[in-house]
Amino acid sequence: MPITVVSQIEIDDQGVPWIVGTNTKVAEVVLDKMAYGWSPEEMHFQHPHLSLAQIHSALAYYYENREKLDAQIEHDYQEAKTLKPKLSAPALRQKLHALKKPE
Repeated sequence: MPITVVSQIEIDDQGVPWIVGTNTKVAEVVLDKMAYGWSPEEMHFQHPHLSLAQIHSALAYYYENREKLDAQIEHDYQEAKTLKPKLSAPALRQKLHALKKPE
């Protein structure tokens, strides 16, 4: 009898793992677990567009590729820290506040 293996995870051209059929990265599920301590059931409650099978697949993929994904998460975090000051645009914010009508 032939065996069919179906994966819930796909890797894009940049090597980033995504949950198939969604706009959700595996790292996003992992970060929910790390940041909030959510169980797969709580993740499903918070993100009903993800099935429990997809959530479990994402976590299984993470545990099988933990070192690589941890490095990717750290890289993304450092990049966000670097970009944040550049994107906050304080000059633009000041102009908008100046244009705001006084109450």
